[in-house]
Amino acid sequence: MTAPILRAADVVALQDRLLAAAAPKPDQPLWHWVQTNHEFNARLWAEEDLARRTQVADAEIAANKRAIDGFNQARNDATERVDEILLVALGLVDAEAARGDAPASRAAAGARLNSETAGSMIDRLSILALKVHAMRAQAARQDVAEDHRAASRARLERLEEQRSDLAGCLDALLADAAAGRAYFKVYRQFKMYNDARFNPALVAEQAAAPGRGRAG
Repeated sequence: MTAPILRAADVVALQDRLLAAAAPKPDQPLWHWVQTNHEFNARLWAEEDLARRTQVADAEIAANKRAIDGFNQARNDATERVDEILLVALGLVDAEAARGDAPASRAAAGARLNSETAGSMIDRLSILALKVHAMRAQAARQDVAEDHRAASRARLERLEEQRSDLAGCLDALLADAAAGRAYFKVYRQFKMYNDARFNPALVAEQAAAPGRGRAG
């Protein structure tokens, strides 16, 4: 039997290790982008916490918001790269077409189209790793009452179950894709808010800028 391209258990283990300690990027492109996705999710998580502060200057919150936009863009870009690499490895798209907006699929006749991509599942596993990590810390706090720790333990158990379920779904999708029973596509996010060409507010700012919009 051919070894799977990627195992969900290895993804979960990597994500947990990275929350415990920093690590250099792997040489393999697939794992490089899995790790990049997780690192930007962790940075996004921390920045989201900072953005909820109420006792700091508005300028600090604005800086948090801009950082959030950038980290979210990088996280989505990494997710798309994971999908590109997996689709090529599965033989579902040509390598030269993988970076296109809509590469043609080589899915077998009758294969089902999975609405969620493997990359997006890995991204969700990353978020769940962060939630598990944070909830475990809450369950261990000594500066709160026992009912807080008990509630946190119950939530932690549910999060672990959700992560296990999702990991099983990822393994099943990749197995079905390798066997020709299923396929997925790269779904481009086309984030518009970071692009001055498409964000209406930024377009309006540019049009109103001194020296812009005047007849020649």
